[in-house]
Amino acid sequence: RDPMRLPILPRWRAHAGRAVAWFALAMLHAVPALAQPQRQPEPLAEGVWLLPGSFDRGRQPDGNSLLLQGRDGLVIVDSGRHADHAAALIAWAVERGQPLRAVINTHWHLDHLGGNIELRRFAPGLRAYGSIALREAVERRMPESEVELRGMLADPATDDQTRRMVEIDLALYAGRANFLPDEHVDGPAHAVDIGGRRLRVGVERGVSGGDVWVFDQTSGVLAVGDFVTLPVPFFDTACPAQWQASMRRLEAIPFERVLPGHGPIMSRDEFKRYLGALDRLLSCAASDRTVAECSTGWIADLGPLLPAASQRSIAPMLGHYFEQRLRAPAIPQNRDCTP
Repeated sequence: RDPMRLPILPRWRAHAGRAVAWFALAMLHAVPALAQPQRQPEPLAEGVWLLPGSFDRGRQPDGNSLLLQGRDGLVIVDSGRHADHAAALIAWAVERGQPLRAVINTHWHLDHLGGNIELRRFAPGLRAYGSIALREAVERRMPESEVELRGMLADPATDDQTRRMVEIDLALYAGRANFLPDEHVDGPAHAVDIGGRRLRVGVERGVSGGDVWVFDQTSGVLAVGDFVTLPVPFFDTACPAQWQASMRRLEAIPFERVLPGHGPIMSRDEFKRYLGALDRLLSCAASDRTVAECSTGWIADLGPLLPAASQRSIAPMLGHYFEQRLRAPAIPQNRDCTP
């Protein structure tokens, strides 16, 4: 997946393998519009909170944020996209009464790092952690995407709702220097101490060319970014074989709970259920079974992990991924999939 989540429109589908992949039409039109309360951090354990992301009709999503409090400072894992998400993170930091030491971005999609702009404004000494792939995206992918988005604004056929979403992302691109990592997460998994919170961090591949995970050893919570997403896996910039191998290495970490990039926190058993469902979905995609059959299997495999309201969006979303990614007859080599 790239930084964008805008509607799939036929004349833009050629961009799906490059800077902009359009697949949110299914979500925007298939999921009922529900009144969403103002999101607040939810306590998970001592010194650990979750600020849930959003996937609301009419706007781009925010990813989940993990909030950690150490002896002498605070750490945020992923900062969302929209101003209200960043404001909730800052309000939490103010309430804690400790300095915000770091933000760790799991990957380069805007719904996981757009809030960095406001976090750096709030805490000028903040250190950002991310992968080499994140830096490459800021320096190369985002300028390419910006050109395409400006073209959308110049197109009289672009509807008002899409224009509003484009304008939000262009404003984030204007501040993209705030997304650059001060510290690269690279090489073997290793321990870091930030603000007196002992963490283990590592980088895997499969979703975006370099995907950071964060394991809070005290609480047993593992943040995996978009390796786990609901209602479907996001395949826009994914390498399925690498994704599956990475998931099995993540399974070996002694976590108790997993925080997905999108969706509710999961137990270890629920993570294993998701992994099995992903394996079977990719096997189905490699077969001659229909999208409807594969979608039905995905829903059955996940069972209670899928809210009923999201189920009717699954076939359109998977249909897009089957056409554009998983079954595309002549898709160019994904530059994220090189060894």
